[in-house]
Amino acid sequence: MTEVIADHPGVDADALGRWLDEHHAPGAGERPVLELLSGGSQNTLIRVQRADQRMVLRMPGVRADAARLDGLRREIRLVRGLKGTDVPHAELVAADESGAVLGKPFYVMAEIDGWSPMGGGWQAPFDTDLQARRGLAFALVEGAAKLGRVDWRAQGLEGFGRPDGFHERQVDRWLNFLSAYQVRELPGLDVAADWLRRNRPSQFTPGIMHGDYQFANVMYSHGEPARLAAIVDWEMTTIGDPLLDLGWCLLGYDGENPATDGFYLDMTGMPTRSELLAHYEAVSGRSTEQIDYYLILANWKLGIMLEKTYAASLAPNSRVDPRVAAAMGPMVLQLMTTAADLSRRAK
Repeated sequence: MTEVIADHPGVDADALGRWLDEHHAPGAGERPVLELLSGGSQNTLIRVQRADQRMVLRMPGVRADAARLDGLRREIRLVRGLKGTDVPHAELVAADESGAVLGKPFYVMAEIDGWSPMGGGWQAPFDTDLQARRGLAFALVEGAAKLGRVDWRAQGLEGFGRPDGFHERQVDRWLNFLSAYQVRELPGLDVAADWLRRNRPSQFTPGIMHGDYQFANVMYSHGEPARLAAIVDWEMTTIGDPLLDLGWCLLGYDGENPATDGFYLDMTGMPTRSELLAHYEAVSGRSTEQIDYYLILANWKLGIMLEKTYAASLAPNSRVDPRVAAAMGPMVLQLMTTAADLSRRAK
């Protein structure tokens, strides 16, 4: 859904238009027409149209704290660093890290002509053509592989993350994160945590990782064949172990074949895990020999992240959509159960 707005709180269309002209953005001299877009959970998304040119502005929400502002600045640096790479993304038009123009940092990016499976499931023909649907999973994995092979130092991202000790930090960091809001017992939490501590990779090749890489955070081009139009929502990106993004791609797989129910999308007809691992290796040049670790960590970590939303839904005067809360409760438990079961079966 979209809503046409003359001015958004914090967005002066005239000031924005002048700034866009200064940065040689498309639609020179035109006053922008602003349209509020849905889909931005952590940040506000606004379509910016000047004449026949359309872009998207991304900025922190009205109640954003300092951490959210810093996170937006990190996104700007990351998207700037992707310029010239083969990673599908919305290209940066211009950015204001200072907040001088609109009172908060923001950036403007190219609008993507594509679709998200979160907008009602698989779009035609992928809703009925299972052979075509297979390509969506291969394209998802290929996007992760391309992101992970970017020469991040050459792209100006030195110091963007702390890859040293990445895996040593994971379990304790996320258990500490959970302790701030945990409201119930999570069966399987400690089983998976203990296994992760004992089986973390002894070495890895650092690279850019999205941090929440799944069908929910990509857009596809319209029509066949399946092609990734853009990776979106970079809030959790860092320099770490890109193989964790592959583990995120395989959420919904607790074995060779995808789940037949309980996942947020219909995975009928999707490739086997072995097929996806082979494709990732071919594109990335990385070994997937330790995929069990990454898949267990992905399920375990996502469960902890989603538990925060569930816990927030229980607070008085909660702003969490009751439908979201109802889905999160059992979803977190299933993710923890999957992580624990996979750890018990792992070599």
